[in-house]
Amino acid sequence: MRFSALSIILNGLSGNTNWSAHWRRPEPKPDYDVVIVGGGGHGLATAYYLAKIYGVQNIAVLEKAYVGSGNVGRNTTIIRSNYMLSENNPFYELSMKLWEGLEQDFNFNAMVSQRGVLNLFHSDAQRDSYTRRGNAMRLHGVDADLLDRRAVQSLYPFLDFANARFPIQGGLLQRRGGTVRHDAVAWGYARGANGYSVDIIQNCEVTSIRTSNGKAIGVETTRGYIGCGKLALAAAGNSSRVAAMAGLKLPLESHVLQAFVSEGLKPFINGVVTFGAGHFYVSQSDKGGLVFGGDLDGYNSYAQRGNLATVEHVAEAGKAMIPALSRLRVLRSWGGIMDMSMDGSPIIDRGHLDNLYLNAGWCYGGFKATPASGYCFAHLIAKNEPHETARAFRLDRFRRGYIIDEKGQGAQPNLH
Repeated sequence: MRFSALSIILNGLSGNTNWSAHWRRPEPKPDYDVVIVGGGGHGLATAYYLAKIYGVQNIAVLEKAYVGSGNVGRNTTIIRSNYMLSENNPFYELSMKLWEGLEQDFNFNAMVSQRGVLNLFHSDAQRDSYTRRGNAMRLHGVDADLLDRRAVQSLYPFLDFANARFPIQGGLLQRRGGTVRHDAVAWGYARGANGYSVDIIQNCEVTSIRTSNGKAIGVETTRGYIGCGKLALAAAGNSSRVAAMAGLKLPLESHVLQAFVSEGLKPFINGVVTFGAGHFYVSQSDKGGLVFGGDLDGYNSYAQRGNLATVEHVAEAGKAMIPALSRLRVLRSWGGIMDMSMDGSPIIDRGHLDNLYLNAGWCYGGFKATPASGYCFAHLIAKNEPHETARAFRLDRFRRGYIIDEKGQGAQPNLH
């Protein structure tokens, strides 16, 4: 069913009893042309673009729990393309352009809100660094504005400009950045993929991968064996474990990243603001709660929960930037499993088997990359060659020494 003003009126008159389910709940077939492991944003987007653009009909997406139960449903919803490196910037700008037309594309309200992303700077050196980044963005055709202290103060007067330790000197603003409703992205892509006859199989955990003569021939799951012509892995924080089933060791570490939501407030923060003297980012949801987060918990884990030391660290950074936050109550927090690559940039590449494809290592950037990730991964699966904007995200770059180090801090996951 397509959503429209007319369909809403007609269903309202009929007591909202004629809406159809967004996607089917099929039983697994014995085999598929393409099996995608991971029913999060990246896996569903890949299936959607594979079917829509490349006409692949026989596709299954396997999700071990339910759609939206992983990282796509537990993040801070920020989208942006304010990257500096030539390998990253065109890719995330592609994602931004896809975000801008996404709701019309799959006929679902994902609540794309381009309210702007502002990165604060607190020293001359940081200003110079942001100037360089802004210039790099503009060279790639991406919008960027360097604001002085007065301009920032006119946008967000409640920031602590008089802080003796972290004085705010200005900020780098990308006006096209903003937020998107995270679970609606999962539902929209699932609904869109279902419209192209993709089988979305929930509560179907992959337990092993069968290989023969250098190819993946199928997967053992909690719902039986499923054969495949091509096998694509988009398992986010569990990428290492799933790839190991095929005999592949990935250069990834799994870390916990916490996020938080405060009690509801009247409209307070119009866009997204990040702290330059510490890792803290905040925006306000449509329900009024402040959504914020910070650093990884700093140790390897598959647990979707965090520790109080990081809660304290994030709260301190937030209050240093916005003193008024000290009066707020935090309603809830949650943790996502981050698949941290060695250089902080992702992997979209073929694996060591002829028909194995990898989508992993998204670190902090997984949600904002969802449309471009699915778009480029679908291209790789269909064409057996990388999309032009994802050519640098090769698996062997770590062995060859061609790391994509956006932060310039070296090949260590916890620094990215």
